[in-house]
Amino acid sequence: MASSLTCTGVIWALLSFLCAATSCVGFFMPYWLWGSQLGKPVSFGTFRRCSYPVHDESRQMMVMVEECGRYASFQGIPSAEWRICTVVTGLGCGLLLLVALTALMGCCVSELISRTVGRVAGGIQFLGGLLIGAGCALYPLGWDSEEVRQTCGYVSGQFDLG
Repeated sequence: MASSLTCTGVIWALLSFLCAATSCVGFFMPYWLWGSQLGKPVSFGTFRRCSYPVHDESRQMMVMVEECGRYASFQGIPSAEWRICTVVTGLGCGLLLLVALTALMGCCVSELISRTVGRVAGGIQFLGGLLIGAGCALYPLGWDSEEVRQTCGYVSGQFDLG
């Protein structure tokens, strides 16, 4: 197969794919923040949570469901900052993945990646990285939500887990 990339371009494509895959896995995993509630470990991501309390009608008490899952709706995400973080980080991951897959196709298809396309792809990657960085910077702003306070302590606040 002919390639439109130089040796440096092939390395760029492989590293781009590795970084995009790592960013996407990190985005989808609900292990950004750890704490405990009712004696059970609890973890949060931007739009997912592991272990959550529910009211058990038969025993008339709160019990922890030890499962991971998404919030029931976008509005169910505990804070506006985490909703923004979800959108911004997801968009950044999508851009990185788009560029990485295009670059990988450039390893197999001749005349796909020109110098101009490579520069535009680099700019898109930069933007994707900025979006992911902005999402990571926004995440601690949601630490003052009620769910985080229940898990990490009621002295939790923005950029302070207590």
